[in-house]
Amino acid sequence: MSKFRTIEISDPRYESANLRFMTVKSEHLRGRGDICIFVPPGISASEVLPVVILLHGVYGSAWAWTHSAGVHLQVMEMIRSGEIPPMVLAMPSDGLWGDGSVYLPHNGYDFEKWIAEDVVAALSEKIAGVTEASPLFITGLSMGGFGALRIGAKNGSLFRGMSGHSSITSLEQMSLFVEEELSNYRQLSAADEHVFQTIDQHRYHLPAMRFDCGCDDALIEYNRQLHQQLEAAGIAHEYDEFPGGHEWPYWTAHIGKSLKFFAQQLRHAPKDNNNSIKP
Repeated sequence: MSKFRTIEISDPRYESANLRFMTVKSEHLRGRGDICIFVPPGISASEVLPVVILLHGVYGSAWAWTHSAGVHLQVMEMIRSGEIPPMVLAMPSDGLWGDGSVYLPHNGYDFEKWIAEDVVAALSEKIAGVTEASPLFITGLSMGGFGALRIGAKNGSLFRGMSGHSSITSLEQMSLFVEEELSNYRQLSAADEHVFQTIDQHRYHLPAMRFDCGCDDALIEYNRQLHQQLEAAGIAHEYDEFPGGHEWPYWTAHIGKSLKFFAQQLRHAPKDNNNSIKP
């Protein structure tokens, strides 16, 4: 029996570039949410595929990663070259609240559970190769990096890896991008408004983690600070800086690094709960 009252999925006869689209009625959204999905071709019915959830930034929606970065074309080429194994990409909308939902619960909606629960459940119901045994990963850009690192940290038993590109690291930084008052986004616990504090709270059950930022990005100092905080706390992670700003050319150039990082996790046995902390 479906978890959802309704799920609409695109007709394969009209799909192109191995993309399909799904619209799900979610209790957490109090309405419908969209998911753009890349499914690699030539997959047998018995295969179990890894899934990468890609979260967009402010102003965006389910189409952002494909139609602003062509990520599905890049992934297809990486699969063909053997850089990564066949994997499903799930690119959900953030819930389309204001300029961005921040992937947090607020204003009577739970945008966090929409990602962590509903997106995963909808894929399992409708996408061949996605099952409860599918390894899960999560990444995102800017606001999506904030969401990916927080949701990944809070759900370490669900995700094998998490990453962020040009990530917002604290709710306060949303004021750089949105017109909505920050009071709309406030959480009961202040720790839920900060990437580091969320990660630190769940430090013994973390997925593998990486993040990067462009040297010309307005968020570079915040990402450097997060890196320093994680190092000081002894929390294992990878951090990189590259030329570039807060822009699609940067994210297009570097999303492949996260996909390769996730592929590395597939080649290793699942970590025990203490491996997120350096000795």
